[in-house]
Amino acid sequence: MRGLATALADAGLTVELPLLPGHGTSVADMVPTRWEDWSAAAEAAYAELAARCDAVVAVGLSMGGTLSVWLAERHPEIAGIVVVNPLIEPLDAETMAFIDSLIEGGEELAPGVGSDIAQEGSVELAYAELPLRAARSLFGAATEVAAGLGSLKCPVLLFSSIQDHVVAPVSGDRLVEGAGGPVERIMLERSFHVATLDYDQEEIEKRTVAFVTDLLAPSGA
Repeated sequence: MRGLATALADAGLTVELPLLPGHGTSVADMVPTRWEDWSAAAEAAYAELAARCDAVVAVGLSMGGTLSVWLAERHPEIAGIVVVNPLIEPLDAETMAFIDSLIEGGEELAPGVGSDIAQEGSVELAYAELPLRAARSLFGAATEVAAGLGSLKCPVLLFSSIQDHVVAPVSGDRLVEGAGGPVERIMLERSFHVATLDYDQEEIEKRTVAFVTDLLAPSGA
């Protein structure tokens, strides 16, 4: 997300790029974290920005997109959100049951899902393993977020990769169908899940800056 954050900062906007609990260190730090930890961090980052800015836009990739939607559902004063391949569609009961069976069987880690990127040589900073209990908490939260989409009234800019091997594009469909406000959807034909580091990185940054500056211009933010 740093490239996108830098593009927004270069446009003269105040940017907060929080490091979510359990991220950016070691997988051992991620193991005990849950949705409640990540959403609390997102809430704190939003409160910090809102205290010193006239208006706030939330921007997120993947789980960060889920968090952005979650924030906007709870804070109608948020000016808008930009989400890239967010997880919105809850997992089906069979998949959830399979994950639960792995956990009950003593499995704590699964193979990681990082670097789903089409562009050769572009690598995501990600753990090689996925903590199952932490992931399970995210999947459970997606059900709550999807159920609350009707309260999402602010403008949404949605980027969806046609080929995504981490989050099925149906999550984008669910967001478009369920949102209570306007959604502009841009389909990415060249990038995989981590589109902010893929072939469409420049396009995402350009369109995001334009969307955010247009939203905030009337308020003078």
